[in-house]
Formats: sequence, structure tokens, C-alpha cells
Amino acid sequence: MDFELSVTEGVAPEEEHLILQKLKAFNVTTFGESDRRELTIPLYGDGSEIRGGLVGYTGRGWLYVSMLYIPEELRGQGLGSRMLDMAEQEARKRGCIGAYIDTMNPSVLKLYLKLGYAEIGRLDALADGHVVTWLAKRL
Repeated sequence: MDFELSVTEGVAPEEEHLILQKLKAFNVTTFGESDRRELTIPLYGDGSEIRGGLVGYTGRGWLYVSMLYIPEELRGQGLGSRMLDMAEQEARKRGCIGAYIDTMNPSVLKLYLKLGYAEIGRLDALADGHVVTWLAKRL
């Protein structure tokens, strides 16, 4: 059987969707059905303009926070902590036992540690000396 492989900068959305569907089918066969549910906490400004927020999902007993963004002028007011707390509360209602998140921001890392998250891994060989830290917390 012949295969063609090439490096590209992207594929058409429908091709990416097809790859994702194949991966999901494999995962269901291998690991069973997922109970994945999206979880979003938008941060709206005046006029219902989206300013930031938290985006993630729950699945297989865990909350994953994929994005958490607070505009610079709103930082230091506890919004990030409040959003994480709200997400964790919802995750508990959904039966989750833990939460995980990652960051490259050293000051945000300090916040996550203060909120009870513990480092579970890090990659400190990024360009320009940046570090990615993965953290988890039991709920």
C-alpha cells in the first residue's frame, strides 16, 4: 500500500474535521464513550462586548481549562480566581474529581499555586527561555 506524506502549514477545515472524527472514533473504541461537555465563562464589558473569559471542558472526571484571559486593565481584581472557582464548582456538579491547566506566565503560575494547583510537569526548553508549566488540583 502506498502512502503520500508531506509537511504543510495546515489543511482544509473539512480535512481537519475528518482527522478529528477518526481520532474520536478510535478513542471511543479504545477508552469508551466520553462525557465531554464544554464549559465557558465569558467576561463581558460594556455593550455586551467580550473582553476575556475562561474556556475549557469537563470529561472523564476532570476539568481542563484551555484558556483563561483577563485584560491587563482588569487584572489584580480577583476575576481570574473567581472564574476558576466558578469553573471548579461546575466541574464538581458534573462529577469531576480534579482540574488541570497550563501556563507560560510566571505571575499566573504563582496564582495557580496559591489557589491549590500543584505542578505536574514543565517544559523549560522553549525559545527565549520561556517555560510551560502544567498544573493539577484535586477537587
